[in-house]
Amino acid sequence: MTDFVPRADLDVVIVGAGPRGLSVLERLVARLTDSPREGEVQVHVFDPDEPGAGRIWRTSQSTCFLMNTAAGEVSVFSAASDGGPVRAGFGPSFADWLSTHPRWSHIGPDDYGPRAVYGEYLRMAYEAIVANAPEGVTVRHVPEKAVALARQFGLTTVTGSGGTAVTADKVVLTTGHPRVRPDDGEKELLTFARHRTGLTYLRGDSAADMPLGVIAPGEQVGVIGLGLTFFDVMAELTVGRGGRFVERDGRTEYLPSGLEPHLVAGSRSGLVMLARGRNQKPPTYRYQPKFVTEAAIMRARRGAQRVTGSAQLDFVRDVLSLLRLEIEHVYYATHVRRRQGEEAAARFAESHLGSADREALLAEWGLSDVPPLDLERMARPFGDLSFDGPGAFHDALLELLREDVAEAKEGNVDNPLKASLDILRDTRSMVRQAVDFAGLRPESHREFVTWFNPINTMVSAGPPWLRVEQASAVIRAGLLTVVGPETSVRADHVSGAFVLESPRVAGSRREVTTLVDARIPRPTLSSNSDALMAGLLADGLITELVNTDSATGERFPAGSVAVTRRPFHVVDVLGNPDPDLYALGVPTENTRWFTQIGNGRPGPMTGFHTDADGIAEDVLRHRAVLRAPVTPTPPVTPAVPHPAAAI
Repeated sequence: MTDFVPRADLDVVIVGAGPRGLSVLERLVARLTDSPREGEVQVHVFDPDEPGAGRIWRTSQSTCFLMNTAAGEVSVFSAASDGGPVRAGFGPSFADWLSTHPRWSHIGPDDYGPRAVYGEYLRMAYEAIVANAPEGVTVRHVPEKAVALARQFGLTTVTGSGGTAVTADKVVLTTGHPRVRPDDGEKELLTFARHRTGLTYLRGDSAADMPLGVIAPGEQVGVIGLGLTFFDVMAELTVGRGGRFVERDGRTEYLPSGLEPHLVAGSRSGLVMLARGRNQKPPTYRYQPKFVTEAAIMRARRGAQRVTGSAQLDFVRDVLSLLRLEIEHVYYATHVRRRQGEEAAARFAESHLGSADREALLAEWGLSDVPPLDLERMARPFGDLSFDGPGAFHDALLELLREDVAEAKEGNVDNPLKASLDILRDTRSMVRQAVDFAGLRPESHREFVTWFNPINTMVSAGPPWLRVEQASAVIRAGLLTVVGPETSVRADHVSGAFVLESPRVAGSRREVTTLVDARIPRPTLSSNSDALMAGLLADGLITELVNTDSATGERFPAGSVAVTRRPFHVVDVLGNPDPDLYALGVPTENTRWFTQIGNGRPGPMTGFHTDADGIAEDVLRHRAVLRAPVTPTPPVTPAVPHPAAAI
């Protein structure tokens, strides 16, 4: 039976109650507090999981799973506490909140808290926002999954999996990380496991949603991927099984409980994800780019317009070249500071900004001995090397990880390498200006997604150094085998097992009975198994961004929901922005870059908060527009206008 909720003067539905949905709620209620409006306002938040935490950050997950952002850099509130009650617009950062809780007060601003604890913080924020909402504003959690959306007479009805139906003026899609349908390769592995007793295949997802408890002690377990999810899987199957990490003679060692399986892990690079430098930057720190600036991006667009007739950029030529200069600037200046002090570093930095002869400048400052930076080499350090056995490969890997941990411990200000790589995080907003909304030529956009983004992630978005040190300890304990570069994974019908093998490591073939895919699936509209998104796509209410070169006809289907610039109205199948439907976060990844981030920063509002505020402002400015429902007209490739075309 369908339960229809009574209407208010303004009804808003937020689909998805994780950090992005919470941020929209926070800015809506903050604006309603600052500027009350006549009539009742209802905000309905659909999510079957905890409001605030959502699925990914839910409080019931293991505390083995860590965040990969320092606690002091995280705040879901758009401004710091002002001495009054915690409420929309004013609240503590994650680190400030931790400091008031005896159980978690040992987690300092530069430490990395468990995801479940961040979920507690998000849940607190949601409850405080609801409890202190102004008179006339009601926030209602609908503990159901939104499964359908229907349009009639300019209003939108959202129906939940339990039958609750809410008719709204405005709907915001902040659905977060989706579950996806298996691709052909996954189907083959699933079928292989299903037809053989004793085999298990666990598809890619958050480690908290993987049934890792089915893995038996001593079992040979393959792990595909060596990124952030790998560290979660490793933690759950080691310390989560009662093992302990201890310090002995200045080195981390692992003491097994006897309940662990043996992990056999591999990836394209053969490299465990590199550690993030120990945080040395204050929460309100904001880097001021010197090369990859808004003005430089605009100059590149004007140049592209003159030469090609399009303002779309080539990422490698127009953007990566600037990024390399930015990274080198910090890298060499940090070397000078270590050797000669702050004053010399400032003088070098000034010279570097205007230097046309880098080699001469480096020689002048005694830096000719400093090895140059090579991002691709750092992400793929083994290149075309071959190893005569697993032992030789592990020796090389452990030495590389030892050096990485040592550099990470020095910090993201003091260590030249980690300080320079941290600039890739600090300049994300500038890269977004170049990349977002089909800002790159189609083939360059594809290259950015498939080539640069994995490299960028590997070298700058890794775990705390502690996790890398722990992985090394588990290798030394004989409970983790890293297969090697270019690891292949296949179902072997002769042996009746899954097989992992590296062509670069002799004797690396390993048979396993359980295979865990530790890669987060790339969310695309075509693979999204969510009924709501599938229905919106089928009805033509949303559409995929297809980056198209008008001159050559070259196309790159981005896989993401097409939206306008802020306030992020979805674009329908006819190419029209929908004034009453918004999308933010993961569903728009590749239309916009790095939208999966689940927090803002303390201090002045960052993009995380201004994104939400843009939607909140628009929701409260406009009322629903009366119009007929959209009728799809297949087959049509939506023409999403490129926003830079008029430059």
